[in-house]
Amino acid sequence: MRRFLAAIAVVGLLLAACAEEEPTVGETGVTGATGETAATGATGPTAALTAADCAATATFVSPGTLTIGTDNPAYPPYFQGGTTKDSEWKFNDPNNGEGFESAVGYAIAERLGFSADQVTWIVVPFKEAYAPGPKSFDLDLNQVSFSTKRAEAVDFSESYYDVNQALVVVEGTPITEATSIADLQQYTLATQLGTTSADLISDYIGTEPAVYQKLADAVAAINAGQVDGLVVDYPTALYIADPFVQQVKDSIVLAQFPNEAVEGGEYFGAVLAKGSSLTECVNLALQEMKADGTLDAITTEWLSEKTNVGEVPVFES
Repeated sequence: MRRFLAAIAVVGLLLAACAEEEPTVGETGVTGATGETAATGATGPTAALTAADCAATATFVSPGTLTIGTDNPAYPPYFQGGTTKDSEWKFNDPNNGEGFESAVGYAIAERLGFSADQVTWIVVPFKEAYAPGPKSFDLDLNQVSFSTKRAEAVDFSESYYDVNQALVVVEGTPITEATSIADLQQYTLATQLGTTSADLISDYIGTEPAVYQKLADAVAAINAGQVDGLVVDYPTALYIADPFVQQVKDSIVLAQFPNEAVEGGEYFGAVLAKGSSLTECVNLALQEMKADGTLDAITTEWLSEKTNVGEVPVFES
């Protein structure tokens, strides 16, 4: 879960869904998981089904509450604003509405007919979100990219963010001289286990990734000089290498990779239980948010205006 050919501000203009599956849902006339889907309604050709209409007949983990999952720590720029003293959340508390995915979550909730105090965030480790089996959440927002394999076990919403991957390196190290994909093949590149970043390293760059259980572990590895570079989502890379943050010390974003570097293109989608009655409703909420500019505004506020990293070149094979 995202084009990205200059600064990240361009991203907000490119939020279009790129789902590969087109499941037919109910009798509403909503026939897919793309931003081009139209809701024709079940009561006549002019009766449009809204997200709130849809949610009124959906099933929830806890009636009267929208339960949203995400991983902990909740990393910027997806979650921001810090935590309270006794909070279970590390770095940032999603309940404050600050950060890209927190804001997206509350905007979806509003479209579904929930007030902010009817939203509950719970901790769901990244890989558990799309693992087979029952879910403790109604939807999960955690930079989970759609893939056909993942969609065998869970439902994905349409795109709320089209995403590229990017490469973070330490200034002054040999890898900074790389200018192409071929140049990167001699280096050890790290990422988090189970991510599309690992697939990109092996399939697009053509080298064996160094995978770590948590992103924090991969960050520690590059800081310790154990690996040459770190591949993460582009917004994450911009945060890690921000001159005022520098999670990787003395780092820069050396390159980004085209959206198509991940087979079929890459986008973040909300994850729901397989066959969830809420999937159609979340798609309708996202379509409404795209149509009236809400999603663009959230992207601009929390991603486009939050970076201090300059223009980043694209490495293509």
